[in-house]
Order: sequence, then C-alpha cells, then structure tokens
Amino acid sequence: MTRSSSARRRRGFTLMEVLLVLVILVILAGMAVPAYQSIQRGANNKAARAQIGAFETALDAFRMDLGDYPYTAQGLQALMAPPADIGDASRGNWPYLKKEVLDPWGRPYQYEYPGRNDPYGGPDIWSMGQDGASGTPDDIGNWQ
Repeated sequence: MTRSSSARRRRGFTLMEVLLVLVILVILAGMAVPAYQSIQRGANNKAARAQIGAFETALDAFRMDLGDYPYTAQGLQALMAPPADIGDASRGNWPYLKKEVLDPWGRPYQYEYPGRNDPYGGPDIWSMGQDGASGTPDDIGNWQ
C-alpha cells in the first residue's frame, strides 16, 4: 500500500468516532441542564423577593398618603389607580406603581390585608412560586 492510497482511505470520520462525539455531547448536556435549572430557580426566587420589596415600598407610600393600606378586595391594583371605594382620592399620589407586575412565573402576586403573617398587622404579599399553588413550600412572601 502506498502512502497516497492510505491517505485517500482516511479522509472522513468513522461511524464510531461520530457516535463517540455524540455520546460525549449528550453526557455534557445531561450535566449542564440540571445546573442551569437550579440557577434559574434561584434567580426567579430572588426576582420575586425584589419585586415584593418594591410592592412594600409602594404600599408604605400609599399608607402614608391615605392613612391605611389597601384592603384585600382593593388589592395591589389600588397602587395603579384609585379604587372606587377609596373616598377622597385627591390625597393619593397615583400611580404608586405604573403597571401590573407579574411574578417570575407569569402569574399575579397575591395580596391580603390585614395579613395573617405580619406580627404588626401589615399586608401579606406573596408569589405562589413555581408550582402555582398557594400555601405550598415554594411560596415566596414578605413574611419569610
């Protein structure tokens, strides 16, 4: 066998080499996806906590202007426009929030006033978390 005929036979990859590369890529992807999901879950939780903090700031401003927090029926929407049952709306500085804010999973935040979890009687604000069910361990609230 001459050198030129040997070089001609060895131009491409064998099926075994291609399969080996594919197996390595699948193993790497299998390790990367769970790590990415864990990082994404942590980022979503931090974003929800930050948004809840922004709600608390807006709610405190609402309370300073009007003397009390919005009630459960008025909800967080009371921060965007005066509720119909507010009385003297001219005391407020609307909007306290410019637009509705959804949690990192695309659902509205939950609001309750008077709250059950604040020892000082403030409002409860929470995201139902990734599972979308209230009262489960993945809920993120301002009392935690």
